[in-house]
Amino acid sequence: MSRAQSVSATISRPLFWLLGIIILAVYLPVMRDLVLRWYDDPNYSHGFLVPLIAAFLIWRNRAELKALPTRPSTAGLVIALMGIGLFVLANAGAEYFFVSLSLVIVLFGLTLYLFGIELIRRTWFAFFILLFMIPIPGIVYFSLTFPMQLLASKVSVGVMQALGMSVVRRGNVMILPHQSLEVAEACSGLRSLVSLMAMGAFYGYLAQPRFLGKAIVFASSVPIAVTSNVIRVFITAMIAYVMEIDPTTEPLHTVMGLSVFIVAFILLSIVSSIVRKVLK
Repeated sequence: MSRAQSVSATISRPLFWLLGIIILAVYLPVMRDLVLRWYDDPNYSHGFLVPLIAAFLIWRNRAELKALPTRPSTAGLVIALMGIGLFVLANAGAEYFFVSLSLVIVLFGLTLYLFGIELIRRTWFAFFILLFMIPIPGIVYFSLTFPMQLLASKVSVGVMQALGMSVVRRGNVMILPHQSLEVAEACSGLRSLVSLMAMGAFYGYLAQPRFLGKAIVFASSVPIAVTSNVIRVFITAMIAYVMEIDPTTEPLHTVMGLSVFIVAFILLSIVSSIVRKVLK
């Protein structure tokens, strides 16, 4: 049998299925914990969509992928072993983020080992997008939350004061004439940051033909996510100031939360259009 063969022939090898069963058995508790986290924590409810997106990206190119010649790479085995080592160390240290990260590393390494670099070149984004299903470490989450709360409240109050409105700020609390609004942890924007980064990565991947364009659109998703949340907080404060109503009541609060994604998508579309023209 020649070293180079089609992916469809490689997939039928018993080794592939054996490795799949072993990975499933080892990582089943990790997958279960991920699903529970997605279900219980609204910050990561987008996690249910991420594996489906990755699977869709591979499925839509299935005919091309099956026809690719494969040249197994030993570098993939090294990467897979590194992922296994990370799994062992992270379990010993009870570090949930790195335990989950090791799953993506092992999958990437084994794919490279079994099928070779040509398939990886055409499926790398499916592995990259899987990173967004992993909840960020708690220490990172809580270190970013309060600064983002302060940023949203400071910018909103600053703009309102520039417009001549009687508003003052005490930390992350905006004091209006008739009520006070707190930019709570859930309104810091960090909840939507990871989701919008995933959306930016996916949008850039589909909309940009060149890798540089994809990278620029993805990188722009971070400031766009922060900006979108600041705009949401500002509009919420303006509604409370002008209409003298409680903006935390439903359905207004939910509508304002969804507005972050609408504004972000519009800004991503603008950035993507500019990038396409510049890189043409």
